[in-house]
Amino acid sequence: MRRAPTALSRLDREREAALRDLDPLTITKLWDNACWLSFRLNFVAFRFNDPVYRWIETRYGLVRPEFVALYAVGLREGVAAKNIVASSGLPKNTLSRAIQKLLTRRLLKRETDQDDLRSYVLRLTPAGRAIFDETLPIMVDQQSAMLAALTEAEQRTLCELMDKLVIASPTWPTDLDG
Repeated sequence: MRRAPTALSRLDREREAALRDLDPLTITKLWDNACWLSFRLNFVAFRFNDPVYRWIETRYGLVRPEFVALYAVGLREGVAAKNIVASSGLPKNTLSRAIQKLLTRRLLKRETDQDDLRSYVLRLTPAGRAIFDETLPIMVDQQSAMLAALTEAEQRTLCELMDKLVIASPTWPTDLDG
């Protein structure tokens, strides 16, 4: 008499089938790699970022740092450039150039910060808001496609674990020479 397959054996078969689609170096980087976290984070980020930023550049003529700034302001109007630098990991000079281009294209506007009259905050113009509103569903769809391999509970756990890493990031070395 044949027994019904267990959930584990079904998952093992699904994993084996999925592995057939991966090249040998990707498999090596997954399981024989001392820097396993870096590989996984970069692999997943690239698979999200590459198609999204290519599409945005083609459709709107915005390169990645420009869209990073526009997206940040779309998420939270009235932020300063220093906040975008802190939350993006992009160099200050790169973001400064990107913001200047967005101001020139009238996708962002700069206003005096009412809490600190010596500082400026950024807001989207109607044209900038239109781009943000048009791109967000595409990005959400890409994210959903990538997360489809995980259950809702796994997605929550992944989110919580990634939250912990982001929250701990101020304690990480920023210069490897020391």
